Amino acid sequence: MKRLLFSLALLLSLQLDAQEHHELGILAGVANYRGDLQPSLLPSYGYKPVVGLLYKFFFNAHIGLRCGASYNTLSASDSKSDIPANQARNLSFSTSLYELHGALEINFVPIEIKKKKVSPYVFAGISAFYFDPYAFDNTGNKVYLKPLSTEGEGLGMYPDRKPYSLVNMSFPFGGGLKFFMGRRMVLCAEVGYRYTNTDYLDDVSKSYVDLGVLQANRGPLAKEMSYRGNTVAGWGGTYPTYGVPRGDNQANDWYWYGNVTLTVFFRSFSYAADYIKTKCPQVFR
Repeated sequence: MKRLLFSLALLLSLQLDAQEHHELGILAGVANYRGDLQPSLLPSYGYKPVVGLLYKFFFNAHIGLRCGASYNTLSASDSKSDIPANQARNLSFSTSLYELHGALEINFVPIEIKKKKVSPYVFAGISAFYFDPYAFDNTGNKVYLKPLSTEGEGLGMYPDRKPYSLVNMSFPFGGGLKFFMGRRMVLCAEVGYRYTNTDYLDDVSKSYVDLGVLQANRGPLAKEMSYRGNTVAGWGGTYPTYGVPRGDNQANDWYWYGNVTLTVFFRSFSYAADYIKTKCPQVFR
């Protein structure tokens, strides 16, 4: 009984000591992708900028919720691969990606103005994102790939190939290290992975369809963008037939961020307005 009373007293003291707060700021860093055209977790190329806005609300010094919006680009090319089969396939893609995410964030140390100034943390949640993969044809023109049905998506003779959506979900998780700077700024360095619910981030997933059928239904550009091996110097092969693997549909695609965030720490929104008014430079007087 004494132990129970002691535990309740300790819990009550922690709750009384808890200080809820808000954080609002920006994020910047690099993004990359893992999928059929880039199977490496830490590739030697393909790093693109990511920028965004971030808001956090902490119930106490340990536990909070975060949400944010970000923009980045992703790209990969078989010509840069060290896998001979991928080099022979010679596909490529790029896409802009817009993300909205929400997550739970947990500080291992109760970082606060009057307490610890450094803490490792983890986060996990859910996000929605929009993408639209494209590549460049033999004359250098930008071509969006989804309308071409490069793997027969949406064609009646391939009922197992459904058109993929450009709006999808992912499951962000990761962690980092945060630093309380002075009394108002929090600097974080973090890595966050996103496991998506699509295998078409790069427009590659299953196998080739009959390229003659594809050309008849989607035009010669669809055939050109479905298989690019014939553009490799010295190509003397034949076009792949229906069922020849084009990608690996056993795993969905990933993308990830390595970024820093800088946020303003404030107890209430009225304080945030006062902080911006007094600390930020006035452009017009």
